[in-house]
Amino acid sequence: MKLFAQDIWNKGKFLRGHKLSSVQIIVSYYILMTMLALTLFYLPMFRQPGSHVPFIDMFFMAVSTISVTGLSTFPIKEVFNEQGVILLEILFQVGGLGIMMISTFFFIISKRKITLKQRQLIMTDMNQPRLSGIVRLIRTTFTIILGLQIFSGIGFSLYLKLNGYYEHWLDALYYGFYEAISSVTNSGFDITGHSVLPYANDFLFLLAIMVLIFIGGIGFPVLMDVKEWLSDKFSKEPNPFHFRFSLFTKIALFSSVILFIGGTVVIFLLEKNHLFSNMNAIGQGVNSMFYSITTRNAGLQIHDLNNFQTTTLIVFALLMFIGCSPSSVGGGVRTTTIMIIGLYLYSFLKGEHHIKIFGRNIDEEDVRKSMVVFMLSLIMCFSCVIFLTAIEDASLISIIVEVTSAFGTTGLSLGITDDLTTIGKLTIAILMFIGRVGMLYTLMLFIPKKPRDLGYRYPTEKIIIG
Repeated sequence: MKLFAQDIWNKGKFLRGHKLSSVQIIVSYYILMTMLALTLFYLPMFRQPGSHVPFIDMFFMAVSTISVTGLSTFPIKEVFNEQGVILLEILFQVGGLGIMMISTFFFIISKRKITLKQRQLIMTDMNQPRLSGIVRLIRTTFTIILGLQIFSGIGFSLYLKLNGYYEHWLDALYYGFYEAISSVTNSGFDITGHSVLPYANDFLFLLAIMVLIFIGGIGFPVLMDVKEWLSDKFSKEPNPFHFRFSLFTKIALFSSVILFIGGTVVIFLLEKNHLFSNMNAIGQGVNSMFYSITTRNAGLQIHDLNNFQTTTLIVFALLMFIGCSPSSVGGGVRTTTIMIIGLYLYSFLKGEHHIKIFGRNIDEEDVRKSMVVFMLSLIMCFSCVIFLTAIEDASLISIIVEVTSAFGTTGLSLGITDDLTTIGKLTIAILMFIGRVGMLYTLMLFIPKKPRDLGYRYPTEKIIIG
């Protein structure tokens, strides 16, 4: 991993030498990492004997892995062996936590100096607004995520073995750690062919998975704030400065909870007399909660999605389109974007000129960015749905689910992924990549680093709206 970190910085020197912006460099890193994953997938040591996969399908798998989406055009257990699955788990870390976080953490533990330009790249990759505290954020977040994966992996392994899911300890460890890593990084790949269907009636295990998914998708700065809050609350030394959560943490938590509760209620009402009709109230509630949170990014499932009503699938598509919080393992337009747009509409209807929440005004630039990200994401997904409907032999709802799943890096599908044409697979792969790097950064690839100042302004004139 140290060699990997050094290689990342060396490539960064080459790219910086060509005067690329920080966003262009970061996107180039993810392209290079995708190519590296593609190369590794072809090594015999990670493959099942005699397995053959066309190039387009293996490329699709590489993009899906680095973007931690979970979509695949072939059964993973028939192509990758145990070493291949471990390779996937390593790549989940790179894709979920971010290339710069992984490489920087190893620079930290090796006590290497991190330059200002490197800090700028870290800030870009983690979607942070300022340089201050960026290294501390990486150190804290990486420790929390890694510790959580180890702790939950051990706990899952013990639980699966002691409850009779697996006869041998090695199998329990293998699948226990995979479920833990997959849940925290929100990857959603199915290595058994049954996702988490064997645990459909094990509500305690499903609740544990939901907690891990929530932590992975809530946002790294939120984890940092929670850690600081706990340190301040249980510190034995008096602290003259009272800790306060950042506005980002408050909005990320509030919007995530609202989406979780709202999604749970809607799914419960839609399916309680349909797919969940043979369950008791507790089972209906847990299943509704599970799909409310897994559709936001994890992509795990305990039912065949084709058994859900079309209306429910549209709700799933909406949740996948929204995705997780910024600076997390998830994709989509992000929760804060939706929250700011909602607040903007509320303020407009009230006739207010400023957006206020939690005693703070939202910066107008953030409002403009939210509107741009939302509209461009909506236009892109809508265009892809129209395009794929024209070239693919699949139902409209299947394509809608596939497109939003790819953009939200979720990984849920109605089973059409492996039947897509080459053009269709490339389209979904592009959506997965954009979902990982973010619509805003994708847009910034085509915006000049220094905006041109015309030196004059045109007169303002009002027009008729609505």
